[in-house]
Amino acid sequence: MNILILGSGGREHAFALKLSQSDKLTKLFIAPGNAGTSEIATNLAIDPVDFAAVKAAVLENNITMVIVGPEAPLVAGVHDFFLQDAELKNIPVVGPKKDGAELEGSKEFSKKFMKSHGVPTAAYDAFTVETLAEGKAFLETLKAPYVLKADGLAAGKGVLILESLEEAKAELEDMLSNKKFGEASSKVVIEEFLDGIELSVFVLTDGKNYKVLPSAKDYKRIGEGDKGLNTGGMGAISPVPFADEDFLAKVEERVVIPTVEGLQKDGIDYRGFIFIGLMNIDGNPFVIEYNVRMGDPETEVVIPRIKSDLLDLFEGVANQTLNEKSFELTEQTATTVMVVAGGYPEAYEKGKVITGLENVEGSTVFHAGTTHKDGNVVTNGGRVMAFTSLGDNMEEALKKSYANIAKVKFEDMNFRTDIGFDLR
Repeated sequence: MNILILGSGGREHAFALKLSQSDKLTKLFIAPGNAGTSEIATNLAIDPVDFAAVKAAVLENNITMVIVGPEAPLVAGVHDFFLQDAELKNIPVVGPKKDGAELEGSKEFSKKFMKSHGVPTAAYDAFTVETLAEGKAFLETLKAPYVLKADGLAAGKGVLILESLEEAKAELEDMLSNKKFGEASSKVVIEEFLDGIELSVFVLTDGKNYKVLPSAKDYKRIGEGDKGLNTGGMGAISPVPFADEDFLAKVEERVVIPTVEGLQKDGIDYRGFIFIGLMNIDGNPFVIEYNVRMGDPETEVVIPRIKSDLLDLFEGVANQTLNEKSFELTEQTATTVMVVAGGYPEAYEKGKVITGLENVEGSTVFHAGTTHKDGNVVTNGGRVMAFTSLGDNMEEALKKSYANIAKVKFEDMNFRTDIGFDLR
């Protein structure tokens, strides 16, 4: 099979490495990819939301399946584009159509879906600039801290958690009146704050059947001890120690099954990943949000724990035979530590030469923001590389990741030294 992966981050590199191990694979292409993916696949200089360019690449390279990494092309309707095109309609796309992608594309849509299908979640309401006064009044009915979420896609940065009621009112006005997050915050969802421990559970579904992938916990803040600004993710651990069999059974019964069945009841033919952001409150799962793709950097710890053939699983998604596919996981713990550019998540420079990658042993380096320039691997984004390791426990795996980070250098590189601090 000739496979095309859309995307350029660590998630897509993790997919690529796992797919490259499949006997079913003939050729692997990634659009646009990065310096790491270029070592195991053919990078194509294509924007994943430029569907005309994607079509041309699919036809030129005889692609037999497309795997969509990031959310933007899914929300923009790449799957629908394929189904509506006579030359592409028989090429399966792993990733939901536009109707299913609304689970991530609109916070209000996802909250209504949860309420409709009995999925446990926080109380909420949604407001626009026309109902700003009502939004401020709703904030007064809640206890601190206050949760404000841009309704649309905001690259993981559209969520504010505020301790002060006055600050929450001011931020609500900034989001709605001044479009703090652009069109994404033309509508804002205000939620009751859930006090518990966060984790994520990932599901792969063919629209009828599903496989529950390993749990993971990521670390979003730039600073040690989860302080400072939100990022796209500074590291992750899988499995999550407190997500035992009893808790995961509750997740499957109360969240996964109602979600998959709810999609069917609503007539949404959903084929792809469902990322379920959860809060563990006194041993009970509550859903914070859905995403319609794998997370990053969670993918870099979830995919390495899958022992089965990932391409075989994707075939099951395409053919709705996922229930017939072998699915086996390693019991080892996977950890990943993200190395980022100095200044990230605010202003940072690109083009810094990366050295020492050839010295890494016992860990896998998943490239996120890298490219080639003048014969060197250089930085090309805020989150640059994820160092993933497997071990018999979290401490053993983390020790490998940090030991290998010490071998790699670029100017102003930064990383957190406390990934997993709250799980020890």
